[in-house]
Amino acid sequence: QVRLVESGGGLAQAGGSLRLSCAASGRTFSVNAMAWFRAAPDKDREFVAATHTNAETPYVGDSVQGRFTIARDNTKNMVYLQMDNLKPEDTAVYYCAAGHVSPAFLVKRPSSYHSWGQGTQVTVSS
Repeated sequence: QVRLVESGGGLAQAGGSLRLSCAASGRTFSVNAMAWFRAAPDKDREFVAATHTNAETPYVGDSVQGRFTIARDNTKNMVYLQMDNLKPEDTAVYYCAAGHVSPAFLVKRPSSYHSWGQGTQVTVSS
């Protein structure tokens, strides 16, 4: 099993920035993909961004393209989500996920991941 702990959520104003962190521990050697998803009230869990060891560039969701950046530090077993130019519609609980995903394009599916963090709240005010 892989244990994931998110941090860095909070309140931001529209146009502002936040940086989320996710610390992984346990059987991390089995992980080839790490991702961020988010869930807003009364909405399905939405793919935000992911990294995959077989992909040259990260995968980024359409709604955050150009504003959010994902980065992975394998030496520290960390994954980060830099969120810039935040919008009120970015308000959600953000979850870190880890898994062995194959093929790589399946990183956008929540069912591809076996480990999830507890989530961190991000609230963006207008």
